[in-house]
Amino acid sequence: MFESLSLEALGFVLAGATLAGFVNGLAGFGTALTALGFWLHVMDPLLAGPLVVTTSLMSGAEPLYRLRRTIVPSRLLPFVLPGILGVPLGVLGLTHVDPEPLRGLVGAFLMLYAGVMLVLPGLPAVAWGGRGADGAVGFAGGILGGLIGMSGALPTVWAGLRGWTKNDGRCVYQPFSMVIFVLALVGYALGGVLTWELIKLTLICLPCTLLASRLGLHCYGRIHERHFTQLILVLLMASGLLLVVQLLLR
Repeated sequence: MFESLSLEALGFVLAGATLAGFVNGLAGFGTALTALGFWLHVMDPLLAGPLVVTTSLMSGAEPLYRLRRTIVPSRLLPFVLPGILGVPLGVLGLTHVDPEPLRGLVGAFLMLYAGVMLVLPGLPAVAWGGRGADGAVGFAGGILGGLIGMSGALPTVWAGLRGWTKNDGRCVYQPFSMVIFVLALVGYALGGVLTWELIKLTLICLPCTLLASRLGLHCYGRIHERHFTQLILVLLMASGLLLVVQLLLR
């Protein structure tokens, strides 16, 4: 594919990389939501999916580095450790479960959650469960990451339900997703998915993704807490809608 990439196809690749980098820098997630709308027009889904992982790691590296001093290990680890255990179960489930209906179910849940929170923003924060509930969310997120590539959806929702600030929430769901993406990348390497074609496309996307991520991170530092919460909810609703539509169009 790489050798025969037309100017139009290259434009789609770079546009997806740029928009995804900006959204990931701004919100801490959303690469798949923004990039796949461009990439699936010009490349095979089996290549577009791994490209989401590699570009997510690139665009998330600087934001994660900037957040490093505010990450609270005692809050993050209850998500990450169970999440790591959940990833192999999700990968194993690929041979036993059709992932598309599950994508649609997760999409419907995201739409319902985001819709309720946008209409009723004053709902009380969830205070029960403690680290056990956090671990359950992380474990389920790891399974979803291995099965359908959506590791960050549940931790992002849970951060909102907990009523955490934009920084506290991002310091959980972004590093959590990065860990899952690294595991996925290792799996790609072991499974022969990490091809030279994927590496070359990743390098093509690198400049646009990094620059756009930096711009998104710049905007993140200036957006009001309430507006950021609304932005996250809109992105979650859009992500859920996309998943449902994809299922209906099968």
